[in-house]
Amino acid sequence: MIRLRRALRLDRLRDDRGMAMAITLIFGMVLIIMAATALTVATSGLKKADRDQDWNAALSAAYAGVEEYQARLANDNSYQQFGNPAAPFSKLTASPVSLPTGSQVNPAFGTGAAGTWATVPFSEGRASFRYEVDNSKFASAGALRVRATGKVGSETRSVIAELRQKGFIDYLYFTDIESQDPTLTGKTSADCKRHAWEGRTQGDACGEIAFSGGDVIAGPAHSNDTMRVCSATFEQGVTTASPTTGRSYAQVDSNGYACSGQRFLKERAPGAGPDQVASVLMPDTLGDKIREMRTDIPGEVARPGCLYTGPTDIVFTADGKMTVKSPYTKKTRISNAAATEGTTDADCGLPGTADGQLGSAKGATIPVPANNIVYVQNIPVLVAGAGAGKQNVNAAASVGDLTETSCGNNHVGYPRAGESVPTSSTTGGTGTGTCAYGARSGDVFVKGTFQGQLTVAAQNYLYVTGDVVYSQTNASTNVLGLASDGVAWVWNPVSAATGASLLGDSDREIDAAIISVNHSFLVQNYGRGGDRGTLTVKGSIAQAFRGVVRNGSNGYIKAYAYDTRLRYLAPPKFLSPVTTSYGITTQTEVLPAYRSTGAAS
Repeated sequence: MIRLRRALRLDRLRDDRGMAMAITLIFGMVLIIMAATALTVATSGLKKADRDQDWNAALSAAYAGVEEYQARLANDNSYQQFGNPAAPFSKLTASPVSLPTGSQVNPAFGTGAAGTWATVPFSEGRASFRYEVDNSKFASAGALRVRATGKVGSETRSVIAELRQKGFIDYLYFTDIESQDPTLTGKTSADCKRHAWEGRTQGDACGEIAFSGGDVIAGPAHSNDTMRVCSATFEQGVTTASPTTGRSYAQVDSNGYACSGQRFLKERAPGAGPDQVASVLMPDTLGDKIREMRTDIPGEVARPGCLYTGPTDIVFTADGKMTVKSPYTKKTRISNAAATEGTTDADCGLPGTADGQLGSAKGATIPVPANNIVYVQNIPVLVAGAGAGKQNVNAAASVGDLTETSCGNNHVGYPRAGESVPTSSTTGGTGTGTCAYGARSGDVFVKGTFQGQLTVAAQNYLYVTGDVVYSQTNASTNVLGLASDGVAWVWNPVSAATGASLLGDSDREIDAAIISVNHSFLVQNYGRGGDRGTLTVKGSIAQAFRGVVRNGSNGYIKAYAYDTRLRYLAPPKFLSPVTTSYGITTQTEVLPAYRSTGAAS
């Protein structure tokens, strides 16, 4: 019996040991499976994390491409001409781009599987980008688009950025110096060419001008100087570049007397006045506009503009045409840098005095040049002893019955009969000893209802002789630039006998972006002729010095409104090449343009 019990116990022990072994093996297998699963999950997570990291970094690489392209434009304002014409984005938009050569070769212009990529700096070679350029609207609107694709590992992402030249066109009102132009006032003191924060005092004799009662500025405004503001209303943001705290504006009128009632509707705090920011640079010149008239450099000037010489009158009509009188023009385009050769092209109007030609009584009626520029130059002087092949094609020894300094009939209708020809600046003339309507001057006189996209530029004076308003046809795309190397005038002729205005109307409207690079935008004879009503500007005004619009009871009350389209649209060849800063107006992610292999998606 005892032996039997022992045997049974031994059997149970053997059974328990076998079960324990089985349980141990089962748990071991479970642990191994769990460990393997955890390892698999961890490895998979790491791979996913790496992909996510690469995916996020690819977008940053695309943005880096946009910024790199901006930097190239800032260093070379002609860089917009470059791109890869074989790139899908450039081909789709028919952009007139070409690959740069020599030292300007850019790996970011690569396309396709065999194409190059540019490396993102400090990425140790892991991140790269390439971009494609759409410059199809640069000539017409000053706008560029770039599609940049970033690559990190096997991930790619693309963005499209729209870029536009930045600067004074971003403002309804822009002035560099708030005092009057010393060239027009006859002031000889160098102090008058300085900003107030550079030492010009508020009580000086340089002729500072105040925004006064009734003035309404319905758009962003900026001055690099200290403004005078007296009972005027600024409806949007106002900035000044005065580095001196508390000198953003002065509460005085044009005579220096204290005043109140100014309203800054967008100021950062009640009573704070304009914000103080960095200076906005004014270009020294409009640039070589004559270059835009050349026919011999199609790679640089795809569509030459129209060149007129001497006093030129332009009247726009609502049907997209303009009538041009320019009696001293011989060639409307030039064919070399020296301007010793040129062409006469019907699309600019034919020179001559026959009916329908530029020198006829009625002038030449032509379509407004599409997305282009009209430039009016001074009459070049014949060079004594130079052969015909070395003379400027538009040169003249004399101008009909006029001498170089004559203020008589300039053969395009100015001055008017009985007009007091202003030569003194004391009441809004053209500057001491300077003729308003010089016989040889590159003056342009404009008015009418405008349809199209055009810039009108003058080497000397630009006169707005009547309303310049946009046609309601194609209203959303009509854009006009009025640019002057000299003064941009609102024409205001007065009687030599009585001093009264010779115009039978009141009020004036100008729909345009206006710039006087070296001088001012102002009303002719601003101190004479009586109350002229309201001067409405719908667009933008940029000037080197403040121009007088109203003096006492004479001239116009200001009503300026910003054309918000100028934030993304510029008149053709209006800013280029004087602006070197480009800002992004929109930036949007799109489907990847390329795979990581470089092949198009």
